[in-house]
Amino acid sequence: MPRTELSHGTLHYHESGAGAPVVFLHGYLMGARLWDPVTRLLEGEFRCLVPELPFGAHPAALRPDADLTAAGLGRLVADFLDALDLRDVTLVGNDSGAAVAQVVAARRAGRLGGLVLATGDAFDHFPPKPFRPLIAAARIKALTPLLAMLKARPPRSLPVTYGWLTHGDLPHDLIDRWIAAYFADQGVRRDLRRLTAALGDDAFMNQIAAELAGFTGPALVAWAADDKFFPLEDGRKLAAILPGARLEIIPESRTWVMRDQPARTARLVAGLARGVAARPAA
Repeated sequence: MPRTELSHGTLHYHESGAGAPVVFLHGYLMGARLWDPVTRLLEGEFRCLVPELPFGAHPAALRPDADLTAAGLGRLVADFLDALDLRDVTLVGNDSGAAVAQVVAARRAGRLGGLVLATGDAFDHFPPKPFRPLIAAARIKALTPLLAMLKARPPRSLPVTYGWLTHGDLPHDLIDRWIAAYFADQGVRRDLRRLTAALGDDAFMNQIAAELAGFTGPALVAWAADDKFFPLEDGRKLAAILPGARLEIIPESRTWVMRDQPARTARLVAGLARGVAARPAA
């Protein structure tokens, strides 16, 4: 797996295809391979890159002093784009990755050409209320015992784990790898504990949402019609803030739009990315 050295530490990523760059961001206690159904459909036309964000399933720990606040995660992704010298990037965020994508678009948009918010955290839903007990658990260093139940497959179907993220069957082969990565490395567990303890800064995320008004590139808000955690009203508000953005509702899908509706999601991303690539150079 390719990797790059950043001020945060070593960041691993997956890459496939060639063409205009499209960078995909995943969510909490998930990994880059979640996006495979979409990247496989796009890699014939685009250069698809998916960093393994430090959300607990990353292959190697970051530096102990890495900034894992929402602002710090935005800098991590922006530094990744810098390190690979990517230009006119279409940045796609889902779940927690949607919050990180907003931070990049609001504060470090220099390398972005377009933005796709494909259902996820925004405003005071970072994280959504059902997951806020994880913050308290992290702050008292009780996160690992809480997540240990995910070693068994049945608890993964609970609403407050992975159960409400998809209409389809859970990808247990992927989840097995994510949970194994978390328990295999003390540094990875430290990263997730520190990151989780810093969540819940509603004032910051509301400020970031307001700052999105300054992002003038093409934007798409692609929201799952049946999402259980991220209300459609959040998608409507984001589309209203982003200049020139349009809202697309993805039917028969929950949060994991790349799993429930991969072809529809790929078409939406490709449509925006083609528009970015077709714009005259500045």
